[in-house]
Amino acid sequence: MNHVHTFAGGWLDRAGERRADRAWVEAQRDSAQARFLPLSELRALMQVAPEFTIAWRGRREVDRFIRAGAMVVLLGIDDEVPHFAIDVGGADGDAPFLEHGKYIDVRSCANQGSARDAAVLSQSRSLIDWHARHGFCAVCGSPSEPRDAGYMRQCTAEACKAQHFPRTDPVTIMLVFDGADNVLLGRSHRFVVNTYSALAGFVEPGENIEEAVRREVFEEVGLRIGRVRYHSSQPWPFPSSLMIGCYADAETTEIRIDPAELDDARWFGRAEIAQMVEAWGDDSRLRMPPPLSIAHQLARGWLRGDLSEG
Repeated sequence: MNHVHTFAGGWLDRAGERRADRAWVEAQRDSAQARFLPLSELRALMQVAPEFTIAWRGRREVDRFIRAGAMVVLLGIDDEVPHFAIDVGGADGDAPFLEHGKYIDVRSCANQGSARDAAVLSQSRSLIDWHARHGFCAVCGSPSEPRDAGYMRQCTAEACKAQHFPRTDPVTIMLVFDGADNVLLGRSHRFVVNTYSALAGFVEPGENIEEAVRREVFEEVGLRIGRVRYHSSQPWPFPSSLMIGCYADAETTEIRIDPAELDDARWFGRAEIAQMVEAWGDDSRLRMPPPLSIAHQLARGWLRGDLSEG
């Protein structure tokens, strides 16, 4: 199976083999062709009319931010045109370039824009956020500096010089089945009204995916899981996770909810799931999360028969 979810499907050549060449990176950054995606408080500058799309800016427009030391990350190259993300700071009306668009939350952008833009926005948000959180060395506490076009930070202390790289947190998210027609969904404390979704949880050190699925399901609803099948994965830039979508077969069916984890969990039939998938935008009905989520796509996949391919 080959499923490309929202925030995946990157189309830029990330040029990983060139990023350690500082002179090359600076030449790309200073190119008259270079395009920059401004972010302010992790929101992306988007052109809203006549179409909803990234409001890329040119090299001259961002020069004052680069000279002031703004965080700049190479996103990649497309047809010899370098693309970057740049943190321009500012808040609300104080942010620059408002004559060209609006700064919009990346999740909202993905709901309105193209899949191509969503992939770039995911990469940009995760990297800019990582730099904002990792200004100091985790080994000795000294300040760290960006290197390799934004894909590494190095400690500035001569006695340390530890290198730190962006991390991606693996998260299992799973549809649990009782036979051919019943699916377990849960309702988290943070969900909006009437929304149920697949269970999910972080993979812990020393676990593989299957073990994480079995542990999370047992912890949250008390079910024993047998067979686990990988379906597909999705980058989730809030702040930087990789959602690992799975299908899992229940060996027991009596639900015992952990109230610290869930408000509710229950079994749903195939017809109910079909209705909940279509009702994602209607908070007056039982529903699943919107199509940009892998939980939604896992359910759609099961309804169309992906389970038989696992």
